[in-house]
Amino acid sequence: MTNARPTRLPDRRFARVLALGLTLTAPVLLAGCGSFGETLQRGYVLPEGALEQIPIGATQEQVLIVLGTPSTVATVSGDVFYYISQKAERSAAFQPHEVTDQRVVAVYFDKNRKVTRLANYGVKDGKIFDFVSQTTETGGNQLNYLRGVFNAFKMF
Repeated sequence: MTNARPTRLPDRRFARVLALGLTLTAPVLLAGCGSFGETLQRGYVLPEGALEQIPIGATQEQVLIVLGTPSTVATVSGDVFYYISQKAERSAAFQPHEVTDQRVVAVYFDKNRKVTRLANYGVKDGKIFDFVSQTTETGGNQLNYLRGVFNAFKMF
């Protein structure tokens, strides 16, 4: 009976290999779950400093050169170019995207197609806010149109 081996030795080796494998792979798997965050940018991406390149009195052609083709155009009381964007984020692949920012850049023109005003609308404290003039729209056709844009593009 000198050739008899203890029956627990293979169990110990398996346990050590399993423990080593879990020790090496667990951090990699957990790191992948925690750092997945995803950001989606939809629509127009306003280049940094672009609005500063458009002076009051600039022509529609100059605006098109700097900002490109607008998302939509309104012709209610003078032409207005609208550049619409939305930013959404999610922290994990299985979660839905949550809208974190919506913007509407508006360029207003007079009847001679010259810029009269620039606006960068977003939502602040639940109200539509112009980040250029630091004012809240109070009413009228413009506010109704902007509400429609923000509500239409709120969800995916």
